[in-house]
Amino acid sequence: VQLQASGGGLVQAGDSLRLSCAASGLPFSTYIMGWFRQAPGKEREFVAAIRWSGSTTYYANSLRGRFTISRDNAKNTVYLQMNSLKPEDTAVYYCAAQNGLAVPTNERTYDYWGQGTLVTVSS
Repeated sequence: VQLQASGGGLVQAGDSLRLSCAASGLPFSTYIMGWFRQAPGKEREFVAAIRWSGSTTYYANSLRGRFTISRDNAKNTVYLQMNSLKPEDTAVYYCAAQNGLAVPTNERTYDYWGQGTLVTVSS
């Protein structure tokens, strides 16, 4: 199983960025997909998750309204659209896959992880 995250980079505050995570080696459409992030010196935290069909999504309360998660099961890809970025959004962003019915906000419920993509937001 491989999860390849991409789309990170250096942006200015207020800019938008879209992250992608391409999955292979698993039946993508049956997995819950999630995004987590880890800022320097901090623990990894939940960002967003999306269930199989894409009809149910979850967000960290502090990010709801600025971030949008979506998926394209035909392309085995999950996306994270990030708008109005702030310096505090600076982190390594990870995608993860969960095969089950567990609460998708808990990182310990995920089975597979990508390598992460760095997002840096300058002020």
